[in-house]
Amino acid sequence: MDEKEMTMREALNLALDQAMGADDRVFLLGEDIADPGASGPTAGLSTKYGHDRVLDTPISEAAILGAAIGAAIEGLLPVAEIMIMDFIGIAADQLINNAAKLRFMTAGRTTAPITVRTQVYGGLATGATHSQTLEAWFMHIPGMKVVVPSTPRDGKGLLTSAIFDEDPCLFVETIRLQSQKGLVPVDPGFAIPLGQADIKRPGDDVTIITYGRSVLDALTAAAMLDEQGVSAEVVDLRTLVPLDQQTLVTSVRRTRRAVVVHDAVQFAGPGAEIVATLQSQCFGRLVAPIERVAARFVPTPAAAVLEQQIYPSPPRIVAAVQRTLQEASVHG
Repeated sequence: MDEKEMTMREALNLALDQAMGADDRVFLLGEDIADPGASGPTAGLSTKYGHDRVLDTPISEAAILGAAIGAAIEGLLPVAEIMIMDFIGIAADQLINNAAKLRFMTAGRTTAPITVRTQVYGGLATGATHSQTLEAWFMHIPGMKVVVPSTPRDGKGLLTSAIFDEDPCLFVETIRLQSQKGLVPVDPGFAIPLGQADIKRPGDDVTIITYGRSVLDALTAAAMLDEQGVSAEVVDLRTLVPLDQQTLVTSVRRTRRAVVVHDAVQFAGPGAEIVATLQSQCFGRLVAPIERVAARFVPTPAAAVLEQQIYPSPPRIVAAVQRTLQEASVHG
């Protein structure tokens, strides 16, 4: 399969381009997504496909998702953009009480095959209302799928799958990953099935479970631990719903230690569900309590020097792993 090095932004643009080229039902809608104002993953697409398939909308998140759901019911495949994840609450009713429920309320006769692209700005000193990582909200909603890629390859493959999935998919993009580069298959048929985690680095002593931007911190931490003689396995969830429990359980049963890392706040965050799953399925194999490293439970400060204290970091991950090793030596 031919591959080309590109940024995450370019990989997402290629996925959208190829999906629109392959199926006339695919169209985009959102704020500032059409040329000449578009600068993100939708840049150039309105010039290529026309403004009837790349729709610049008013600043109304509820209208964007309401229109997307209506179009999906009529047989189209809308890809709606909510510019900043903090604003998705304005359209929560559309997602939670309409899109996520259609399959169930129509006995399977009608679905809502919409893809909702949204962006997380955390870590860029953008303040308390432009930095929130809220995927845990939608993990709690039956009928929603939640996708968070960490690499350009995963971004292209997962976005392609989301666009053609029959159910509503929340596709979370991290602004701090937009310039990250990697090899990406250019084949239009390339897709990564939803619900399959990926082992980004194999290891034997501890499993670090993460997704999105935190994958980079986990890999850096794993390299630091390797210098200390500790072999850390890094598992990238890629999709939170559906959750690949089999990969997680298999890894943790083998390493017998786990650390869960994410940019969402720790209290009631995605890690809580993951830890509960591992605790019930791996209890007899664990030699140390499962650790969590996540954003602290405070509104995000706008000052960069303070914001750095909020989010996970390689040193915090290394410290958590060391605690699992110490616990194992005490109780083992």
